[in-house]
Amino acid sequence: MATTRCAPERRLLATDPDRHHELGTHAAWYVVAGVVTTGVQALLFLLFRDELGSQVANLVAIALTTVGNTEFHRRVTFAGRPSNAGKRHLQDLLTFAFYAGYGSAVLALLDALVERPTSWEETGTLLLASFVGGFVRFAVLRWWVFAHRAAAPAHSS
Repeated sequence: MATTRCAPERRLLATDPDRHHELGTHAAWYVVAGVVTTGVQALLFLLFRDELGSQVANLVAIALTTVGNTEFHRRVTFAGRPSNAGKRHLQDLLTFAFYAGYGSAVLALLDALVERPTSWEETGTLLLASFVGGFVRFAVLRWWVFAHRAAAPAHSS
């Protein structure tokens, strides 16, 4: 069976059945956390939108949910996987920056296309954007922040 490789002696797609099971478990927990977090973000956005405006409401909703979501992934989704504390903090910061910039751009695009978008149109647009961004984030979490560490090869003398 052919495999895709990202570096010599390191397979991007593993042939070990346990690794495929692990990927399925990670994906399932990631989806559960994503659905809950996205729902909370949507509710917070709707709650703050009229008072703060859509751009600020989006930033507040993201700020309030990013840390909890990342901690859930550390403790549940990728439990047992080693990770560097610095990488986790950087991941928190990059996740916030990604979703803040991405959400702001999506709202600005919607504003340019629709004269006066309703709160439901903005919320729906943010939900769709969050869904697409979630795929990118899963890949970053799985293959960078909580990357599977293979044992170091033994050097022969």
